[in-house]
Amino acid sequence: MQQAQDFIRHCADFFDTAVATASDDELFAQGYLRGHLDLAAGRFLVEEQPFTEQQLIEAVDQSLVQAIEGGELNDTDAALVRQIWSALALAGKTSLAV
Repeated sequence: MQQAQDFIRHCADFFDTAVATASDDELFAQGYLRGHLDLAAGRFLVEEQPFTEQQLIEAVDQSLVQAIEGGELNDTDAALVRQIWSALALAGKTSLAV
């Protein structure tokens, strides 16, 4: 679970740091992602279920797929959200391999 907490912290740091330089579109996408990440982590915590970084990444992936397929985002925003999330998730998966 420590790796999952480290990943959450890494994502939060990324979002917080980007505020100074990100475009309005990037800020929107990052805020949207932060909501999905917080929701996924919150579900695990409310259920008092230990979780791994990989489980968290998968939960966010599923949440994003449902939201995008449900029409929550236009194509441009969906592409940007996917791009940012892919970079963050890849960084998380890479840290698992180290």
